[in-house]
Amino acid sequence: MDNSILSVIRSDFPILQTEVYRHPLIYLDNAATTQKPRCVVETLTKSYLENNANVHRGVHYLSQLATEAHEKARKEVADFIGASSEREIVFTRGCTDSLNLVASAYGEAFLKEGDEVIVSEMEHHSNIVPWQFLQEKKGVVLKVIPVQDDGTLDLQAYKALLSDRTRIVSVAHMSNVLGTVNPIRDMVALAHEAGAVFVVDAAQSLPHMPIDVQELGADFLAFSAHKVYGPTGVGVLFGREELLEKMPPYQGGGEMIAHVSFKRTTYDKLPYKFEAGTPDYVGTVAFSSALAYLKKIGYENIQAHEAELMTYAMEQLKEIDDLHIYGSAPERGAVVSFNIGKIHHLDIGTLLDRLGIAVRTGHHCAEPLMNRFSVEGMVRASFALYNTKSEIDALANGLRRIRKMF
Repeated sequence: MDNSILSVIRSDFPILQTEVYRHPLIYLDNAATTQKPRCVVETLTKSYLENNANVHRGVHYLSQLATEAHEKARKEVADFIGASSEREIVFTRGCTDSLNLVASAYGEAFLKEGDEVIVSEMEHHSNIVPWQFLQEKKGVVLKVIPVQDDGTLDLQAYKALLSDRTRIVSVAHMSNVLGTVNPIRDMVALAHEAGAVFVVDAAQSLPHMPIDVQELGADFLAFSAHKVYGPTGVGVLFGREELLEKMPPYQGGGEMIAHVSFKRTTYDKLPYKFEAGTPDYVGTVAFSSALAYLKKIGYENIQAHEAELMTYAMEQLKEIDDLHIYGSAPERGAVVSFNIGKIHHLDIGTLLDRLGIAVRTGHHCAEPLMNRFSVEGMVRASFALYNTKSEIDALANGLRRIRKMF
């Protein structure tokens, strides 16, 4: 990306001008959450100051204004990921909430004892624990696709795991630890041949690449706004309309009902039957602003820039003695996880922080993957559209200093 363009982009993120311990902030924790461009923050402020009112049932002007903005945001999300209708877009509190919705509502309705759910060894806890709940409640069998030494999934093992009892396959599009981008289209096709539905955790992939749910063939797809330059507390579940229609509601309360009596309650149409309570109608509008910002920059520019950053980062990190990088998948996103010798990952993160460099340390909500690589945790640097090569230089220099200290 041209430096003048990158400079303009960075100016859209005022927080990047922050100083940390008298060092300029270098924010490399984007897989945890991205920073927000000024337009997103301004949309939040404008919505609260100018058209704040609860949505859907109000007849007054402000409520109608807020409702129109909220539903317009839903349509924009649907268009952004290629959904066939906004009825296939359910707003949730985050990707975790979206995955729990599928496990609870679809699982409760259609799975029985002995039915099988397949996940992978690289999953985030939010794509493991909800299925374990179902395992405990209904006696379903949880199967796991192993991860190979290079950080890719063992697709031959995946094929062997599929059976006539497989009902759901739920896999991350991109690993939040290894950066591995999984071959979702091929995996979906195999799942469908076995008669199973496929759930995609797109929390990590959507910030870095365009997604078309029709092209992927996904039955469900989940992601969070806050990892895509949007606000926290907003998530999305895409579900094929015919599946959502068959599923029972996830939660009960206001908004998701058509009629209530003590004898019987009837539920609202899609997608509202899955959206109990007041939605974050301000956050959804701010999220649509984030998506518009991404469209303006263009995924082709984002991908080219992040690929250049990753190539440069790998070159710099591989020159550091005793530094071990986990995963070498041929297709990977802008994430790299590593350790240096026997230095504790928390010590590395703490010392980098004193240099103004924000990385993530620990198990990254992927303890089974840590066990797979026989470590307690890793240091993770994750990049975004506003990061620079000079920031990678600072990271590499910081790591060299830390290595010399131990």
